Amino acid sequence: MVPATAAIYEVMTTSPTASSTQHVALSRFLGPRFWPIWLGLGIVRALNVLPLRTQLAVGRALGRLAYRFARRDRRIAAINIALCLPGLSPAERDDLVREHFESLGCTLLETGLVWWASEARLRRLIQFDGEEHLHAALAKGRGALMLSAHFTTLEMGARALTLLGPTSVMYLTPSNPLIAELSRRNRERHTVQAVTSEQIRELLTNLKNNLPVWYAPDQRYTGKNSATVPFFGVPAASNVATSRLAKISGAPVLPYFPERRADNTGYVIVIHPPLEDFPSSDPVADTQRFHELIEDHARRNPAQYLWTYKRFKRPDYDPYRR
Repeated sequence: MVPATAAIYEVMTTSPTASSTQHVALSRFLGPRFWPIWLGLGIVRALNVLPLRTQLAVGRALGRLAYRFARRDRRIAAINIALCLPGLSPAERDDLVREHFESLGCTLLETGLVWWASEARLRRLIQFDGEEHLHAALAKGRGALMLSAHFTTLEMGARALTLLGPTSVMYLTPSNPLIAELSRRNRERHTVQAVTSEQIRELLTNLKNNLPVWYAPDQRYTGKNSATVPFFGVPAASNVATSRLAKISGAPVLPYFPERRADNTGYVIVIHPPLEDFPSSDPVADTQRFHELIEDHARRNPAQYLWTYKRFKRPDYDPYRR
């Protein structure tokens, strides 16, 4: 994968790691190992002034380049799509993998918009559908858990939420230290607090302070509060902690899904009404409800879901093994 695309891809697919929220001087990242990332980000920063259509065209071109060289990720995407969308023909699956890499390329340019574009520019690009559901939820005074998922529009969706008012986001810490520090800085610039996946107490405090908290627990997870829950009908190691967080905080849980417009003119952010009778007494059943919402959205926008990571690997099952 081309270096810049790989860097942004890591932001979206890394596993949770212990991290610090302390400031790290960027002078620590001037060594040669970081030069490709600096170069890639410099190009993205320069392209940030172009119209969105042009940026996305460049992003798709980068995605096509990445598709040619990222054999491992291309193979993972093909396996995931075959498992999740078995009704597609081999040719349709191949086309979808190519479209997905183009979508990943768009993510690179969108991350530049998320980090550096003005609020006024983002407001012109983003349309909210269901904003009233968030306002009604916050009127109850217990915050709102904005339940999202790993689509290639993930970064744009998290940034868009800040346009509606003070916001907190929970994120996973990238393993690359430079990307981790830049991500932390840029998330904290736009939010009341950006908390890592280990800072559950801070997340609950933000809900108590009546903030919406962006939260995407849909990736493979085998730690505490995990269970095997079907995803697209395939057993998947999943995080079932959403029920516990909702129960402890009393916060309403609102599914929150961004999508890139087909005509490349902007984004639609769909805010669903709060889930009814949530949480139930069965965290696995609650997680299955969320999975079904993701599946519906992914079927409408299949190229925009993140297919290039090992979602279905479990200790007793590995469909990615050669």
